[in-house]
Amino acid sequence: MVPLALLFWLVIEIGTYLAIGRLGLHADWPLALAGAIGCLLGLRAGINTTTWVFAIILGSPAKPMSSKAMLRMIAVEYLAFLRLFILTLPFERLWMPADRLRPCARPIVLVHGYGCSRGAWSSLRRRLEAAGHVVATVSLTPPVANLGKLEPQLKQRIEEVCAATGARRVTLIAHSMGGLVCRCYLARHGGSRVGKLITLSTPHQGTALARFGIGHNAREMEPGSLWLTDMAGEKPGVPCVSLRNPYDNFVMPQDLQKLPGARDVELPPSGHIAQLYDPAIAAIVIAECANTGENNA
Repeated sequence: MVPLALLFWLVIEIGTYLAIGRLGLHADWPLALAGAIGCLLGLRAGINTTTWVFAIILGSPAKPMSSKAMLRMIAVEYLAFLRLFILTLPFERLWMPADRLRPCARPIVLVHGYGCSRGAWSSLRRRLEAAGHVVATVSLTPPVANLGKLEPQLKQRIEEVCAATGARRVTLIAHSMGGLVCRCYLARHGGSRVGKLITLSTPHQGTALARFGIGHNAREMEPGSLWLTDMAGEKPGVPCVSLRNPYDNFVMPQDLQKLPGARDVELPPSGHIAQLYDPAIAAIVIAECANTGENNA
């Protein structure tokens, strides 16, 4: 659903820019096409810049960073944003073939974040598989539904993965909102099927940016929401690691990524989307997956 919606939006957006250039400004085709590409990239540059402005204004105290390093991090995040929402998600089938499940002791299930689909894991899934892990993914739909209504889809996928691999438990790795869906699953069903939860920049205590989001799940991710207040009393019941991004540009204040009772691990400087492609962060995730107490092979 998300890939098709993004592809449809991409076609409509480019078509609109071309129509304005050709019919409104009477530009020739090369100039109209250049203008359409410029508008396409410019709009996303504006979105990316806005998230960083909020991150700086509302951010938790972090280690000082040089202007050069900050600008580089912002640029890398912008490129990752383009990669995810223009190249990967709309054309998910080109980048994400079906999950390659086989018998193993502890498969991994990847759970994506807000506004995304399984395509968000194109890079990290490849790195995990290269490290010898069996990896499954899931796309949670519709993208604006209540978190509690997304959870049954995760439950179904976990059961499918256990049946296909012969495993008793899985390791859950979740990015952003996906960590909240995983916690909802654990609150409802316990840890009989989950050996470990690893969250990556999850707004465990909410994010101020959710106030500008669309959908029921955005309302539930606002700091102090009833959903988060109720979930705060639910202990995961399994070993849990919260990988926290101190410079995150979507979860702010960034300290809201902390989950009481979970082991807190501070990540290297990165943007919220860029961390999905960062090899250093992938290495941290892979190391956490290896620390399960069971052989994954």
